Amino acid sequence: MIADLDKLIYQFSSTTVLIVGDVMIDRYLRGSVERISPEAPVPVVSLQQTEERLGGAANVALNIKALGAQPLLCSVLGRDANAQRFLDLMPQVSLSTNGIMQSGERRTTVKSRIVASNQHLLRIDEEDRHELSAEEEEQFMDLLLRLLNEHPVDIILFQDYNKGVLTTRIINTLLLEAIRRDIPTAVDPKQYNFMSYKRATLFKPNLGEVNLALNHNIIVQAEQLRAAAQQIRARLYNKYLLITLSDKGIYIDESTGGAILPTQARQVADVCGAGDTVISIAALCLAAGLSLQDIGILANLGGGQVCERFGVVPVNLEQLLNEYHQLMSDHQGHSSHQETSFPAE
Repeated sequence: MIADLDKLIYQFSSTTVLIVGDVMIDRYLRGSVERISPEAPVPVVSLQQTEERLGGAANVALNIKALGAQPLLCSVLGRDANAQRFLDLMPQVSLSTNGIMQSGERRTTVKSRIVASNQHLLRIDEEDRHELSAEEEEQFMDLLLRLLNEHPVDIILFQDYNKGVLTTRIINTLLLEAIRRDIPTAVDPKQYNFMSYKRATLFKPNLGEVNLALNHNIIVQAEQLRAAAQQIRARLYNKYLLITLSDKGIYIDESTGGAILPTQARQVADVCGAGDTVISIAALCLAAGLSLQDIGILANLGGGQVCERFGVVPVNLEQLLNEYHQLMSDHQGHSSHQETSFPAE
């Protein structure tokens, strides 16, 4: 277990994370419902408030910042009003716009959620999913290399939402560059490019993505998860695998074995953004040199924490540390912790 959390937090504060992936605006249209429409059997929402938050890879950047580290966010926006709104929001939360490129060939992604009495009624997506053109890939890669040359990057984090920014060429080029520079990498993949992230240090899919990639229906059981992890590693050569299991917790796996880390009991309000928090914590812990077991414990706690709050929100560092202390206190006096130990091969 982690011996010195204060030292870990200090390491976070001196860590720079290059975050590459799809960004978006999370828009919340909040109101009340008092009647059903006479035009169709749907509720009529009386709009009371509109709120906009930075989402996608930008929410990962906010999590990285909330944990005390320095995020360098890199993505591609459109050239539209929503892009300008996104760029206006960034300095408000102390995020640099230096890694943002704009394209006249795509729309800025916006997810608009209609909410009444904290009930999510409907989501409307504005987006383009086509990949960057060859010319845009070249421009974006030049931007990434410039940032790598200008900043002492400690880890590269890929946040893939299948919106077209992370093309196979961008993924492969950046992974090779990371290997050349001896920079560890962490990946939160999606379906389209799932098998493109070869030799990434840490690979974090969710169980649904694993099922799609392997064409299986995997039961949350250690032996089946271990077999799936070995299939993925045989193709991607990742050092660590971390598979999120929704309310069942996290499965962690490396060459010596694997284990399921169960979730803590929580009052779940909204699961949106939990994966962003998990990969953010995992990446920083990886950069700090923590064991996979400690990475999994902290990421599991953080992912569960944000599920207690409505909407896409970053992790609270003080709460995360308190929960870790409480978890360790609850385990004191036990000579072994089966749920957090690797079985022998």
